[in-house]
Amino acid sequence: MELNILNTKGEETGRKVKLNEAIFAIEPNDHAIYLDVKQYLANQRQGTHKAKARNEIAGSTRKIKRQKGTGTARAGSLKNPIFRGGGRVFGPQPRDYSFKLNKKVKQLARLSALAHKAKNNEIIIVEDFSFEAPKTKDFVEIRKNLKVDNKRSLLVTKENERNIVLSNRNIQRSEVSEAASLNTYSIMKAHSLILTESVANEISNLLKH
Repeated sequence: MELNILNTKGEETGRKVKLNEAIFAIEPNDHAIYLDVKQYLANQRQGTHKAKARNEIAGSTRKIKRQKGTGTARAGSLKNPIFRGGGRVFGPQPRDYSFKLNKKVKQLARLSALAHKAKNNEIIIVEDFSFEAPKTKDFVEIRKNLKVDNKRSLLVTKENERNIVLSNRNIQRSEVSEAASLNTYSIMKAHSLILTESVANEISNLLKH
């Protein structure tokens, strides 16, 4: 699969890059993608939710009414869950939502996500560029030239380009990631995947970890 390389003005440079078939032409494994995305989202959860049970409520344990003869249900104290301010029955408790996922499954999921993007023609190759200083206006112009200004996009660079990251920081529906930190969730969430020329040429080496 060959794609034209565009410049930052959205024009064809006359050069092409051939995507690695071992990555972009494989049969996507949807279940691996599901597991990897599930783990990623689970790891984002703090798990600090907490509701007090009956034994954790501060208050008197005095019996508030006699056991029989009232015509209503028996009640031992104001901590009873049926009363306002009482303890909660089986309420949420702090927990860790993370779970283990094999390294090979995660790698397969990431390759499958890239294959999905290639299959749906959602990959754009742009020549390498950098900013001398953070400039959001310039980055917005590049997105407009590449016709992704109205889409959720992910720009993948070979290394961590600090000025590009800072230029992108305040733009909605736009993310920047270095190739070594690329994850399945970010790939699948983006409607357009933008790869710099150096990433497209060396992606098989950049994704080995």
